[in-house]
Amino acid sequence: MLVVAAAIVIDNKRLLIAQREEGSNMEFKWEFPGGKLEQDETPEEGLIREIKEELDMVIEPVDIFKVVRHRHNEKDILLLAYICRLIEGEGRAVECNDFKWISFDELGQYEYTPADVAIVEKLKENRKYLKMENVLRYEDYIR
Repeated sequence: MLVVAAAIVIDNKRLLIAQREEGSNMEFKWEFPGGKLEQDETPEEGLIREIKEELDMVIEPVDIFKVVRHRHNEKDILLLAYICRLIEGEGRAVECNDFKWISFDELGQYEYTPADVAIVEKLKENRKYLKMENVLRYEDYIR
């Protein structure tokens, strides 16, 4: 099974989405950015690395949001989606066609990859996650 991590980056109540590159599998569809985990890499480490490589941003994974099992081209994919904070960077499309910061109300205006549709649906049902003041760091839970 292929394990992939996706970042639901939230900044100023906006969500970050990325558009897949031309010539890639599902080209020009939108997704929450991320990618395949490398050997001995945690999902959080993989997300930090992938977002830096793809978008030249530094993020902080805060909490797991959704786990999606998806089958594509005879491959089983386990997609781990994390709520993340933007720490640094304006962003640039390094390994994607484009990226956008969108509001919650704009979520339904884009065509997403099939695995990301489940994440979009859960976000629509759980608008509270867009209020970053409700998403605490791990250290806040153990006080």
